[in-house]
Amino acid sequence: MPLPGPRGATLGSVSGPADRQLLPRLGLIEATLVVMGGIVGSGIFINPSVVARHVHSGPLILGAWLVGGAVALVGAFIYAELAERMPRVGGQYAYLREAFHPVVGFLYGWALLVVINAGGTAAVAVTFGRYAVELTGSALDEKLIAVLTLVLLAGINCLGVKSGSLVQGGLMVLKIGVLLTLIVLGLLLGHAPPPAAGTHLDGPLAFGGAMVPVLFAYGGWQTANFIAAEVREPRRNLPRALVAGVIGVVVLYLGANWVYLRGLGPEGLAATGTPASSLMRGLLGDRGATFIALGIAISTLGFLSHSLLTMPRVYFAMAADGVFFPAVARVSERTRAPVVAIVLQAVLGIAVALSGRYEQILGYVVSADWVFFGLSAASLFVLRSRAIGGRDIRFQVPGHPFTTGAFVAVSALVVLSTAWAYPMNTLIGLGLVLAGLPVYALWTRRRARAMPSVGGASP
Repeated sequence: MPLPGPRGATLGSVSGPADRQLLPRLGLIEATLVVMGGIVGSGIFINPSVVARHVHSGPLILGAWLVGGAVALVGAFIYAELAERMPRVGGQYAYLREAFHPVVGFLYGWALLVVINAGGTAAVAVTFGRYAVELTGSALDEKLIAVLTLVLLAGINCLGVKSGSLVQGGLMVLKIGVLLTLIVLGLLLGHAPPPAAGTHLDGPLAFGGAMVPVLFAYGGWQTANFIAAEVREPRRNLPRALVAGVIGVVVLYLGANWVYLRGLGPEGLAATGTPASSLMRGLLGDRGATFIALGIAISTLGFLSHSLLTMPRVYFAMAADGVFFPAVARVSERTRAPVVAIVLQAVLGIAVALSGRYEQILGYVVSADWVFFGLSAASLFVLRSRAIGGRDIRFQVPGHPFTTGAFVAVSALVVLSTAWAYPMNTLIGLGLVLAGLPVYALWTRRRARAMPSVGGASP
């Protein structure tokens, strides 16, 4: 049965008008690559040095990445059960809408549209343009390359979810290859530097500071749930993809940090802002640095491809619920892709990239993102109490309610620590999210007026 939407609308139903149907075309392997593609970006090539500036010993650095992996795995377990209970298009939007109130789901979609994804897509597109200019020596402006890249990827995703997932999956395989090459070369050719003089006593606050860049590097597994309606047998395949994908990324991240420490040492890792480039330059000279630059370019391109594959499904679900422009809920009759939603995503990314305001917007992302992580995890308590999805759920979060509660607590700590460190950015970010309230009121009022009266009474 499709879940009832506000005033009788349906969310993520595979039935209904032909121009609003999404078809399941992705299997387990493709879904797993989508999970991994949502996590692995350029962070693993940069963030380890930030972690090493907070904690100063190899065991603590690796420990931070191991704990972060455990948090990500618990998050994957939570989203796996959510996916089985509600295998609906829109992912987090659907869970928040069903568990709490449609306005909570709308605020998440609004935040994704104007804060979380607008700045992220633009920043990564310009970063790709920068590396593309560096690698090719092109005379084109990096912003022009960013625009052309977003247009190309939007076109590919408009050809259908299969087309978009093939490109995203291919880029993810290349990213895995880059990381595996880095790890193997680091183990075979790297030599541990001499031990540094002096010792550092790192306390809980230092370890907590190290966890922030680690958790950001592990974020992104939840985006696979946005395309739940387009995964074959989602109750079976999506939970497996989430767990397998996160475990695969944890292994890759621990391996990369192991070779960073082996080749650079804790102090050398903290001293460089580009640990992957520093390591590979030490192993292979300029060829190694060029290889990593290529790897980062592939990673940024993969992130863009992943964003244009997954994020538009949230706006599609909002429009299908009647709280966004109706045209955004349209699906191409030929490709079965939400073309208008994809184009909207690309246009916003292009506009922010050309405006040059993406770095400022990125400063507002952190608190908003983790507020909704925590709320989505908390929604599992509500959905369980209502037996949404039935009582015979095959995949359940191990250790629930303790593990789920711990994840909610970690999300709250990330928001609080970010607010403490960057109070103005946090206030602006949350203010932008709450700015969606009058927008929601406008759309619901407009939908109510558009509905025909029943029995002479207004709806």
